[in-house]
Amino acid sequence: MPHKVSLSRLKLTDFRNYAAASLSLDGRHAVLTGDNGAGKTNLMEAVSLLSPGRGLRRAAYGDITRVGAAGGFSIFAALDGMEGEVEIGTGIEAGEETTARRLRINGTPAKTADELTDHLRLLWLTPAMDGLFTGASSDRRRFLDRLVLSLDPAHGRRASDFERAMRSRNKLLDEGRFDPSWLAGIEEQMASLGIAMALARQEMLGLLTRLTEETLESSPFPSVSLQLSGFMDGQFSRPSVDLEDDYAAMLAESRYRDAGAGRTLEGPHRTDLIVHHREKAMEAERCSTGEQKALLVGLVLAHARLVGNLTGHAPILLLDEIAAHLDENRRAALFDLVDGLGGQAFMTGTDRGMFSALGDRAQFFTVADGRVFG
Repeated sequence: MPHKVSLSRLKLTDFRNYAAASLSLDGRHAVLTGDNGAGKTNLMEAVSLLSPGRGLRRAAYGDITRVGAAGGFSIFAALDGMEGEVEIGTGIEAGEETTARRLRINGTPAKTADELTDHLRLLWLTPAMDGLFTGASSDRRRFLDRLVLSLDPAHGRRASDFERAMRSRNKLLDEGRFDPSWLAGIEEQMASLGIAMALARQEMLGLLTRLTEETLESSPFPSVSLQLSGFMDGQFSRPSVDLEDDYAAMLAESRYRDAGAGRTLEGPHRTDLIVHHREKAMEAERCSTGEQKALLVGLVLAHARLVGNLTGHAPILLLDEIAAHLDENRRAALFDLVDGLGGQAFMTGTDRGMFSALGDRAQFFTVADGRVFG
């Protein structure tokens, strides 16, 4: 069983609709119930900001500060983490530029948000993700990269460095500055980073596919088959140095075409995640709404198990409105699966009765008008 990572305290100041809020947690799952708009998802968003990035809503930090607040917002969490007990504080201060947030770990400023992955891994599932299989490929790429990031914390840095190099190349091409040595240097950097990104994605999908095949008969949710499409398809069994050379040559040959298009047309930023319902041999996008939800739940839970197996520490799960469209039997099966992962989960819903199958495995909180009652 993976080591259990769990929050023991969560405090918010001027965050969304909370002037101040404090939760004392005992390591069990946390169930947050209340009316729509009460602030349940806001609490989940606060927890999600204990990971690199902009959280489950991807909101601008300036928009997170409570309306009418004099300063910025702050989040404080105490947890039993992957390296022992730790205190994490994050937020922005009044008058600060809101492109970045401050982060302190045990009272010491962190150099980068990537340090958070030394202490916990977070996965989430929200109603906004229900259209993942039918929406834009950029949403699936973002989802895919979060899956990779939870296993390979360096993936986020590689992706941001690739984007930065690609923007530099696009700018040079747009300005008509076709200096061969300058462009070649940028393209070599893009090739190194881009192939590393693609290989990390391929490795994660391979691991997840093997785990899915091992648990086919034990899951109450349909299983998925996964593949990547859109960038050097079918070539990733070759040595990485050859792939880098080929991608760099591809970029060099496409300079004028990319200049005309105003963007780089080939690369890992064009990859799409293709998902199939394994039992039905059907593309996920053609499945019913209910089937798509079940596929997504099964995929996220399988990935959570993979993270626990590979890191030795169960991830914290944020499951927003997770029980709303499941029947009683499937809800009970879901809770058993979540509990079996060995970690802590935060779950929200409007009806406390939907979580009765959890019994004493969870703490229950009521959320109303920006306040939390235990």
